[in-house]
Amino acid sequence: MKKLIETIKNIFSIEELRSRIFNTLILLAVFRVGTFIRIPGIDKVLLDEINKGNPAKGLMGLIDTFAGGAFERASVFALGIMPYISASIVIQLLTVAVPSFQKMSKEGEDGRQRMNQITRWLTIAITAVQAISFIISFQSDPNKSTTILMSNSFMFMVTSVVVLVAGTMFTMWIGERITDRGLGNGISLIIMVGIISKLPHSLLAEFAHKMGNNGGPIIFILEIVFWLLVILSVILLVQGTRRIPVQYAKRIVGNRQFGGVRQYLPLKVNAAGVMPIIFAQALMFIPSSVAGFFQDSDGLRNFFSGFVDFTSFTYNIVFFFMIVLFTYFYTAITVNPNQIADDLKRNGGFIPGVKPGRATANFVDAVMSRITLPGAIFLGFVSIFPAFAIIFGVNNQFAQFYGGTSLLIMVGVVLDTLQQVESHLLMRHYDGLMKTGRIKGRSSTGGAIAG
Repeated sequence: MKKLIETIKNIFSIEELRSRIFNTLILLAVFRVGTFIRIPGIDKVLLDEINKGNPAKGLMGLIDTFAGGAFERASVFALGIMPYISASIVIQLLTVAVPSFQKMSKEGEDGRQRMNQITRWLTIAITAVQAISFIISFQSDPNKSTTILMSNSFMFMVTSVVVLVAGTMFTMWIGERITDRGLGNGISLIIMVGIISKLPHSLLAEFAHKMGNNGGPIIFILEIVFWLLVILSVILLVQGTRRIPVQYAKRIVGNRQFGGVRQYLPLKVNAAGVMPIIFAQALMFIPSSVAGFFQDSDGLRNFFSGFVDFTSFTYNIVFFFMIVLFTYFYTAITVNPNQIADDLKRNGGFIPGVKPGRATANFVDAVMSRITLPGAIFLGFVSIFPAFAIIFGVNNQFAQFYGGTSLLIMVGVVLDTLQQVESHLLMRHYDGLMKTGRIKGRSSTGGAIAG
């Protein structure tokens, strides 16, 4: 306890770190307030009634989780930061597939600024399309006697789309300000805050469920213990690396010697992060949408029904293998062994026992293939843990925190933020946050979610 108090005093004694923490908290508070401001012209009472009877599921539930409930509340931040993440993923794929984008990515700061500008324009386009779909979904209200929208005019559609686009762009601006003047990756923090905002309510709901003659306090404590074990396993997955020794040649410049030291090339066990789960969840939402077109066919309806229930064997086995495949796919487009080999050769580095150039690229590619397999399988199991939690009696709200995208993002963002705090402490010659070892976030060996 004394060590904890001393560490907190050290954190707030650093003026720059204290300022960044306060800036982050203020900007996140602004975002949370915005999630409760509804779009003008939507009937709050009717919307609440529909949400109680038809809670958001599938991809819609994922968007609502990332938006901190703003999607369900029809807030001005309803679409959240997801359009920006979608645009960033598209730009990343174009960087791999389109030569002009590859050239732009290698042009330094100017190229990066141009790509950021393209990402912003693409974000506006994606948000506009999603906003139109969002408003149309209210116009097709299942309750035919009333309507959620107070106006169905064309001008209402235009103004609502403008409000939603502005809300997403403002959310993106908040994320960029947190990254520049705050602590951690702003986009990741906004998503994490949205996810954590649902944790207290889910925890209380699970506690009430277990107290109502459904196992009692002992079962609830066992669930919490198992949840903590899952969190520890996710931390191992996020921080797991394979360190390849790299030797740098000696160079004599005047009377000084450079190089000649051994360093390590860290290759992540899970270099793809949460992207395989996001891709797989988006595709798994398609069968449930298609099922509505085959209500008259019993065979096809029964086939697609297995993909609607995410606790079914069909859903989980397909979901698991899709995550394994997407992990290899996303790792292949984010980790370039040829570029790693070229960078090592350019800086006078080499892997002991491996020739520079193509042999080094092949060696790195072989290592990545070997460590990605257990990482992909582990990621697949983590992603289907919520389904097992529901089968064993955990309520749907709390079960999503047993794995999947929510838990991976929470763990990764917390580690990234703590790593930045520790870096500020070490630069001022203070002790780190831990007595032994150093905190390693995703940024030490890979990027964050976006941005």
